[in-house]
Amino acid sequence: MLHFKLVMRSCAKIEHRVQDLLPEWSKLFKMKAVFSAISLLLFCAVLAACSTTPERNYQIAIAKPSSLPSSSSAHVSRDVRALLVDHYQGWRGTPYKMGGLNKSGVDCSGFVYITYREVFGMTLPRSTRGLSNIGSGVSLSQVAPGDLVFFKTGTKQKHVGIYLGKGDFVHASTSKGVIISNIHTPYWTDAYRESRRVARF
Repeated sequence: MLHFKLVMRSCAKIEHRVQDLLPEWSKLFKMKAVFSAISLLLFCAVLAACSTTPERNYQIAIAKPSSLPSSSSAHVSRDVRALLVDHYQGWRGTPYKMGGLNKSGVDCSGFVYITYREVFGMTLPRSTRGLSNIGSGVSLSQVAPGDLVFFKTGTKQKHVGIYLGKGDFVHASTSKGVIISNIHTPYWTDAYRESRRVARF
C-alpha cells in the first residue's frame, strides 16, 4: 500500500512538471513553425528570382540562315535579297492593318517582325520605335540587303521597311499593303530618316 502511494505521488509530480513545461514547449513549437514558414518563403523567393526572364537586350545579331552559303559579301547580299523577295511573294498585296500580324492584315513593323522571324530566325522588337533603338546606324550609301530603313511619313508617324538593294525596299504601305518601293523616288527620298543594321549575314 505504501509503495502504491509513493508511485501515485511520483506520478502527480510528473504531471505537474509536464503542465509546467507545456507553455515552454508550445512556445518552442511556435518558434519552429515560424522559422519553417520564413525558410519556405525565402526558398520560394530564390526560385522566383532564378526563373525571372531577364530583360531582352537587342544587339547586332549574326543571322545564319541555312540557305545562305559562306561566300563573298556580294554573293551573300544577292542571296539575302533573294530570300527576302521570295518571302515577299507570299505576302505581296497583303492589306495594311494597324497591329496586324497575319495575311489578313499587317502593319509596317509587324511585317519586319514576321520577316526576320520567318526568314532569318531572329526575334526583333515589334514596334517601329523599338526597331529604331537596336543595331547600329549605317549611311544610305552603305546600306545593304536586310538593313532596316526608316521614314517619317507624318507629323508623328514613323515607317519602316527592309532594304533589298539597288534602292528597293519591301514594306507594308498604308495605302497599297505589302509592296516593293524605291527609296530614290521623290516621296521616299524626302521622307527618309535613317538606316540601321540589325544583323550581320
